[in-house]
Amino acid sequence: MATILIHADAKAAENATAKRLLDKIAAKPDATLGLATGGTMEQVYAILIEKARELNLSFAGLKSFNLDEYIGLSADHPQSYRTYMNKLLFDHVDIKPENTHLPRGDAADPAEEARRYEAMITEQGGIDLQLLGIGINGHIGFNEPSSSLGSRTRIKKLASSTMEANHRFFKPGEAVPTHALTMGIATIMQARKVILLATGATKADAIAAALEGPVSTACPASVLQFHPDVTVIIDEDAASKLKLRDFYESIHPGGEEVYFVK
Repeated sequence: MATILIHADAKAAENATAKRLLDKIAAKPDATLGLATGGTMEQVYAILIEKARELNLSFAGLKSFNLDEYIGLSADHPQSYRTYMNKLLFDHVDIKPENTHLPRGDAADPAEEARRYEAMITEQGGIDLQLLGIGINGHIGFNEPSSSLGSRTRIKKLASSTMEANHRFFKPGEAVPTHALTMGIATIMQARKVILLATGATKADAIAAALEGPVSTACPASVLQFHPDVTVIIDEDAASKLKLRDFYESIHPGGEEVYFVK
């Protein structure tokens, strides 16, 4: 069973997530991290930057691989995930730029780019800790419902609900990408440790399906039930539809102790 940590609010859940990432970096300065984007991660990265400075914690030995990138966007596009990562994390810590990896959204041959990215992850020895969010439809990375549970990095058509959720990040009238390059579900499952962060009532159905529903392509995140080392960090709103919530809280009352607060 996953370790399920229910916190009072989003701030506490974000702090708990950041602390676990910082603990991993401190314990293994040459770790390979799998990183995620989206609104849920913004405060996590802000906390990482602040606490890394306070703790004098170096990122220089780390390598990172992001989950995904929009097809058709160049690295310098304002809404690319490369821009997101540079702006919210990479430009503020001492990680080496050449050690930060995302798929190339503007690659001439996206299918070949997917194969190259998958091979690079393997060549680097795999991912030590993979950070995940979850979509309202249960997607992880851009593995939308119906994705093969054995999939590897590849091109994926985005669901309408995902495009609608992403619409707020684009200017009025600007086209929202319809396809992305994403790590596959099997790629994610090969990470040695997984942390999934979800906050807010809009994620409650997806969290309930992922943790307590059947393992099914209808909810790609449900495959994490098979992962040997996954921690799910959620706030009370995201936990609101869990049938076994009382049981989870009896194991980890209050989520877990967090040693700093933003």
